[in-house]
Amino acid sequence: MANFGDHQLQIYLQGMLQGTRPEITTDLARLESQAAGTLSAEAMGYIVPSAGSGATARANLAAFDRWRLVPRMLRGSTDRDLSCTILGTAMPAPVLVAPIGVQTLAHPDGELATARAADALGLTYTHSTQASHAFEQIEAKSKWYQLYWPTDRDVCLSFLQRAKASGYGVLVVTLDTGTLGWRPADLDRGFLPFLKGEGLANYFSDPAFQAKLAKPVAEDPGAAVMHWAQMFPNVGLGWDELSFLRDNWDGPIVLKGITAVEDAKLAAEHGVDGVVVSNHGGRQVDGAIASLDALPAIADAVGEQVTVLFDSGVRTGSDAAKAFALGAKAVLLGRPLLYGLALAGQAGVEHVLRCFLAELDLTLALSGYANHRELNRDSVVRA
Repeated sequence: MANFGDHQLQIYLQGMLQGTRPEITTDLARLESQAAGTLSAEAMGYIVPSAGSGATARANLAAFDRWRLVPRMLRGSTDRDLSCTILGTAMPAPVLVAPIGVQTLAHPDGELATARAADALGLTYTHSTQASHAFEQIEAKSKWYQLYWPTDRDVCLSFLQRAKASGYGVLVVTLDTGTLGWRPADLDRGFLPFLKGEGLANYFSDPAFQAKLAKPVAEDPGAAVMHWAQMFPNVGLGWDELSFLRDNWDGPIVLKGITAVEDAKLAAEHGVDGVVVSNHGGRQVDGAIASLDALPAIADAVGEQVTVLFDSGVRTGSDAAKAFALGAKAVLLGRPLLYGLALAGQAGVEHVLRCFLAELDLTLALSGYANHRELNRDSVVRA
């Protein structure tokens, strides 16, 4: 395809010439409702809802509606170029797979399928610490590693070493999940997959973790889960501890979960390479600022010093275009990929990614832009 947007012509041709229609909707905002018929109640309760009343998740979506693109005419862009290099990683488009834990809740192949889908399109996959498959099992040419910083430094160091040895190029440190937020949908079901050992593959396969168990994981999985539970909550981290990561990771470091300008400035002062403006999709703090509302001020404050990335609430290609206009260099896509995974495994994730890229490409073309880098504050207005 000359442009990502050409994917829509393929869909039309298959429909008109072969009578074949997409089994998964191309309306990315409707993926959740379609996936609801496939996911178990526990999986839906874990994946979809957010903290507390869900106010932050609603705010994320509403923030995109408050910004409107301003299409420009007669600015011919027959060929679009979405390629970019983010923190040393070459990408065909400024779209990354967000770190998502426990993906086997959506499909038995979990992260393996998602990574293969990203790889099929040349996109970058981000592996979660809370994955259902270990570092070494992920086969992707371009991959980043997301760290939930454990209280056990030996395990943390082992994670960093394993990630580096397995070819992960960028370290993404999630700061907004020192402990789990108040999530009524899970609490009402008494459901936390980690307590069944799900999403703990990186821990259970780790030599530093195993060394502190009285028995092998297979012989006493309950004890292994309890040992994990002692090191996951880590609300005591401070800025001065970032030096440990810099001493033990020789690649770019990104801090995920930044929504305050002051924290973005502190990140820059502490020498990190990037920040992800994110409120964890609303899953941590109820009533928090929408990520998109936080983005412009952060981009203005530190955009010249660090690479500003964005997630939380991104559902469509036009959402991504708005984020680029407001200062993001790339977006991370999360929940929609889980819905695609639930509906059709790897093929479902590929479908969602192709549709997302196509919509982004067509949005740029119809708005008069040859690439996402041309978007700026004049490209949007606040409704």
